[in-house]
Parts: sequence; structure tokens; C-alpha cells
Amino acid sequence: MAMASSRHHRHRIPLLPWALVLALFVLPAAQADVKRYQFDIVMSNVSRLCHAKSMVTVNGSYPGPTIYAREGDRVVVTVTNRVARHNVTIHWHGLKQRRNGWADGPAYVTQCPIGPGGSYAYDFNVTGQRGTLWWHAHIAWLRATVHGAIVVLPPPGVPYPFPKPDAEAEIILGEWWHADVEAVEKQGRVLGMAPNASDAHTINGKPGPLFPCSEKHTYALQVQWGKTYLLRIINAAVNDELFFSIAGHTMTVVEVDATYTKPLRASTIHLSPGQTTNVLLRADQRPGRYFMAVHPFNDGPGGVPADNNTATAILQYAGVPASVLPVPPPPAVANATCLAAAFHGRLRSLNSARYPAAVPLAVDRHLLYAIGLNIDPCASCPNGSRLAASLNNITFVMPRVALLQAHHEGIKGVFSADFPDRPPARFDYTGAAAPLRLGLGAAAGTRLSRVAYNASVELVLQDTRLLAVESHPFHLHGYNFFVVGSGVGNFDPERDPGRYNLVDPPERNTVGVPSGGWTAIRFRADNPGVWFLHCHLEVHTSWGLKMAFLVEDGDGPDESVLPPPKDLPEC
Repeated sequence: MAMASSRHHRHRIPLLPWALVLALFVLPAAQADVKRYQFDIVMSNVSRLCHAKSMVTVNGSYPGPTIYAREGDRVVVTVTNRVARHNVTIHWHGLKQRRNGWADGPAYVTQCPIGPGGSYAYDFNVTGQRGTLWWHAHIAWLRATVHGAIVVLPPPGVPYPFPKPDAEAEIILGEWWHADVEAVEKQGRVLGMAPNASDAHTINGKPGPLFPCSEKHTYALQVQWGKTYLLRIINAAVNDELFFSIAGHTMTVVEVDATYTKPLRASTIHLSPGQTTNVLLRADQRPGRYFMAVHPFNDGPGGVPADNNTATAILQYAGVPASVLPVPPPPAVANATCLAAAFHGRLRSLNSARYPAAVPLAVDRHLLYAIGLNIDPCASCPNGSRLAASLNNITFVMPRVALLQAHHEGIKGVFSADFPDRPPARFDYTGAAAPLRLGLGAAAGTRLSRVAYNASVELVLQDTRLLAVESHPFHLHGYNFFVVGSGVGNFDPERDPGRYNLVDPPERNTVGVPSGGWTAIRFRADNPGVWFLHCHLEVHTSWGLKMAFLVEDGDGPDESVLPPPKDLPEC
């Protein structure tokens, strides 16, 4: 069965006086140790692409509000679900939630959903982290419209390990469907096929003036010549990897996934869904108006078609009238795979005395997870089959009781802790002769991998040619990890580890597995609980491309899962 590629995302504000723009960039001053926020999940009528539509939002805004905190703060976000027809949870993407999986958010993994009319206070500490992260709904496909930025500032008096910017801005990249995104996903499920691609890409919720629509909803960022700006860029897209560039300007990458990096100059950066990248931008070009542009990353056959619309925003130098035509954006990337691989291959952890790269050098558990796209039988589907996905030939089945609760309370029959460390059969994973039978159905089950507390783990994620090769962004909850190696073809356990970077590999929470290739990550399992691992292409997660680690308690007083909060939602 042939499948199209899966890679996929907009706002309108008038140009603002410079003094007002500066005011918008002013970050909250250091306050008390507790930051409190109220998130109301509501239906809102939002106009972006030629017509308005009713969609689920937080506090009526799209994207939603930014969470500001400092390293060391306690954050309490009370989420109230005021939507009658949806359950909801919120995931704080990239926050480690030390011993506190109850605040992590994935539905039926660490909590039961918040039902209509219900509330839940996500109460967590921001410990040992600073930088740009984000939050999003973690149930069904609601994160398409329910998402926002998290900005964690260093403690008072601690500077950035790079030149201090004059101002900062969040740049959130996303997707837009004219239709209800839940209806789009449901239609694909009923047909057993990939759902329709999004209708547009967005920058801060807006498609920009190049989108074929009479209403030109456009985000504009005003800058002063000679000033330096820290752009906090987030890929909140549901199914698309994205390239980001600014006409006529070069950016300097200084952080990925809230971990500092060695400075890396780039004219184009690549982000998989879930990833964040901080760049310094020097406004040193001829004063004018310049397009910021987002292009989708297409790498060949895969799970869902990508929308090929380019989203644009305006970089506006102060004093330049809006009548000046913007400098055109660079053309769409022709050799996307090579450019993405080259960009990520140049990333390095800062690895300084204050911010060391603590890469596990000895490994206690070696894991190899083969990624497969499958065809499963489906009596109710028009073709008698449906698309599915698996890890190590297991299509993960979500339980109806939260896994963390079942583990903590000893509830039997919810899951088994026997997820295999390797595929059931070895084969030429990326070769043309991959056995077709391995793509025709996979075992379904709720199986976790049990890991001893403080064990060092190496996980190799291997793409396969079962139905089609494709790149996959994987996100691990509860941890950062080090990306020690990556390559094209089959992972060679004898040869490839000798090429690992064990000195200053990038530290991330979401990593791309290249199409027809592999990626190796290492982490230390020092955070007890149940932690989700899944593809961050939402279509693949919904097809079963996910699993979870059950990290056991340790022996020390601070090495066990905290008790659940009293307001934890019930299933």
C-alpha cells in the first residue's frame, strides 16, 4: 500500500509602536517561589484562514498563554475543563517532573483525564532546568489547538552563557485545519487510512500574507537595528517536521530542548514536532521588512500527506513603513533530508563547568526498538484493513486505568512489564527485502519495560522498511537524554558505537530518527515512575507507535514516587 509523506501550520496583528513592542517583550520580574496559573479549557470562535471556526482553546486564545517561571520555582496550574464533549489533560513537555509523574499529563499513562466540569491542579517544581519548553493537551489530537510556551528563566543573578539579548520573543510553529481536527482524525480511523493533511502551517497562530486567503492574518515582530533578540522557537505542529528561516539573516543556535549548546550559526534550522530551539538574531541588515518562513520537511513515502503551504511572518525594522514590500523568503528546501541531517549533526552540548554533559559511559541495559508501520485487519473498514504502527512488533493499547496509578496501587491486569528489549526477529530492517509478513499485523498489548532505578540505558531506535521508511520524532517523558549517535541504514552494534560522541552530544527530550536509519540515545533511569515514550507525529501515536518505561523505586528516601494528589482525576 502506497502512503504519502508525513510532515506538516498562523495570527494577525497590526504593526506596533516600538515602545509598545518593547513592553510586550518585558519578562515578568522575579516573584515569589510559587507561580500560579488558571487554565480554562473552553470552546472559542477563532478566525484565522478566511473563516472562523469553533475550537478547543485555553482561556480563549490560540496559541495559549505562556507559562513564565524561574529555575527552582514551584508552579501550580489549575486546569478546569469547561467543554462538554471533551476530556482533557495537559502535558508539560520537557519538564522532568522528578518523582512526580502525577503532574506529567499523558492521558491513561500518568493520570485519568479531566472530565467535563472537572478541575485538576498540576503542581510541580522546576528543578535543574532552564530554557524554552512548552505545554500541550495530551489526549487524542487536542494539542493541535491546545498548546503554549513555557519560559524558564535562570535563577536571579545567573546570566545566560551567551551574550545577553536586548529582548526576547516566543515563536510557535503549528498547523491549522479548516475542519474540526478531532473529526479529521476520526474519519481517518473509520476509513483505516491516514487522516487529511492540515490546510496550513502557522507562526504564532497565523499563516501570513502568502497564504491564499483574502484575510491576511500575519504575525509581525518589530526590531531595532543593531539590537540582538533571543527567539524561542517551538514546533507545536501535530504531524510535521519544519524548517525555519529569516530572509537575509543568519541565526545563532544557543539552546535546544532547554539545554544550552555550543553556538551554532545557521541560516535555516530544523525542528521535529515537540522540539524547541533558541536562537540569537542580530538585527544588522539594511532596515526593511523581511519574511520569516516555515517550510514542511518531506522525506518520501510515509504515514500522512503534508500540506505544502509556506507560513510566513514579518521581521519589521523600526521606522520602516508597512507599505515596503518584504524581502522574499528563501525557497522551499530541495534536499530536505541532507539539510536536516547536517543541522542536527553539528549540534553539540555546551559541556561547560557549570553545565556539564553527564553522558553515561557504561551501559547497564542495551535496547533496540524497531519502528514499524503495519496493516492490521479491520472488518468495519472499507478495505478490510487499517494502518497501524508498532515498536518491536507491538502495537501499544492504551488502558482505561492510568498506568502510574495501577503501578503505585498494585492494580492487577492493567499492564504487563515484559516489553521486549529487541525485535522478535532480526532482519534487514531498511533493505528492500524486508519481510512483508512482518508488516501485516502486529501483536497488540499494554506492555511496559521494567527498568531498575539508576540503571544506565542505551536505546537504539531503528526505522524499518515495513510498508515504508520514514523519519520519526520520539519524545521521552520524565527525562532528558543524550543523542550519542545516528546513521543511515541498519544499526551495527559492532561498528557504530565506536563512532558515538560521548564527550559533548546534544541533550534533548525529543529526537528525530532518520528515514531508513537509526538514532542512539543514553539516559540514566534516576526518576522513578511510569514514563511514556512515543512518536511525536500524532497520527503515529494514535496508531500505536508508543510504549512506556516502568522505572522502579530506589532504596533512598528521595528515590520513590511521591503519593498521588488528593484531586487526581478518576477514570
